[in-house]
Amino acid sequence: MRDFLGSNIVNVKAHNMQAVLLSLLAADANQDQPLSRIQLAQKTNLSNTTITNLVAELIEQGMVSEDRPSRTADGEEQNRPVGRPRTGLRLVPNARYVVGIHIGVGLYRVALMNLRAEMLCSEMVNVDIQTSAEQVLERIGHSTLEMLAQCAVKRERVLGIGVGASGLVDVQNGVNLFAPNLNWHNIPIRDMLQSRVGLPVVVENNVRAMALGEAYFGQGREAQSLAFVYGRVGVGAGLVVGHELFRGSSTGAGEIGHMILAPEQGEACRCGNRGCLETLVAEPVLLHKAHQAAAANPAGLLADLLKQPDETPPIERLFQAARLGDADALHIVESAARWLGIALANLVNIFNPELIILGGMFAQGRDLILPVARHTLRQAAFARLGEKVRLETTRFGWRAGVTGAAALALLTFFYQQTSSIQATAAPAALYTQPSP
Repeated sequence: MRDFLGSNIVNVKAHNMQAVLLSLLAADANQDQPLSRIQLAQKTNLSNTTITNLVAELIEQGMVSEDRPSRTADGEEQNRPVGRPRTGLRLVPNARYVVGIHIGVGLYRVALMNLRAEMLCSEMVNVDIQTSAEQVLERIGHSTLEMLAQCAVKRERVLGIGVGASGLVDVQNGVNLFAPNLNWHNIPIRDMLQSRVGLPVVVENNVRAMALGEAYFGQGREAQSLAFVYGRVGVGAGLVVGHELFRGSSTGAGEIGHMILAPEQGEACRCGNRGCLETLVAEPVLLHKAHQAAAANPAGLLADLLKQPDETPPIERLFQAARLGDADALHIVESAARWLGIALANLVNIFNPELIILGGMFAQGRDLILPVARHTLRQAAFARLGEKVRLETTRFGWRAGVTGAAALALLTFFYQQTSSIQATAAPAALYTQPSP
């Protein structure tokens, strides 16, 4: 289990509290035995006195509970060590909550989560992509207030809101600078939501937020470096090193979807270039090819599945046709998986992460995409680096977006309260129940 070191220097209480909370979270996430005060002091490199004071404060606030040694039927303590028994410490998961909001293309999700990033309530809403950003954010604010009211959550127990938004994000100011798939430009998401909901808000690129969720609450808890690669309407990546997001010099790190792989003969991309990864593996591209193949072979299995009047998403019908052996569907999916593998090999050559996690439709078609992408990655990466990288798919499924957004809020407003990312709370009086 990773250790989170503190400091005994004066005036670093907030930093020390971070070390304590993150150590308790790590023990909780790994389902370890509860940590005693002595173990906590050893893991954080803090004095016993400092740990005693910090833990007392957390217990008083209801954030941490003590696990007393269990007893047998005759009253004897089980597994009692020599000397005074140690009392274990655990986080109280429902002591506080955050709201995670994932803004995708044509939909948004809102979820209430506890200190473990466990979901208590959620809602998914489809929106027309032509709807203005202002209207979308107004609806998100209403959905958030409505959900908090329905879940009967007290205002003082909600720490804040994390938002994962598509496109380039100015994290310091909470502004969506450019989201080509949404046609959003310079949208002040943080300020607009704070004025509507009355809770502090922090905003991040949606895929980077998903990477953060994996690093603290998912498969990346033990990894020192990871990349989360998400594919749907677009393709993006979030990079985490030492449990810290890597944003780049101008918050543009991770735009793997605009890695140029076929500059001469490639298709035009919405970014203005040609041959970007997004033009080769994104969901709309695969579906366009699927419909072309269905038109050329109207009696084929793929054509039959695509025209059936059920509510199965079209991309899942393409995957289903491939699983059933349709040659056109297999060619489309496997070609995309090879291009993805090449892009991942480039990512490994540059970033060399310990773990790569695939999400979105890449996880949805895991059985078809993962073997081909892994094989291509291992073949194409330099000096056999690809053989040392774990390539997995997210276990969060559709929850990856809201889990990442919730992780962003939990770290900003609870586990890492001294973060340089600031989010000014709106007046508490604005936190009202939605009108009927």
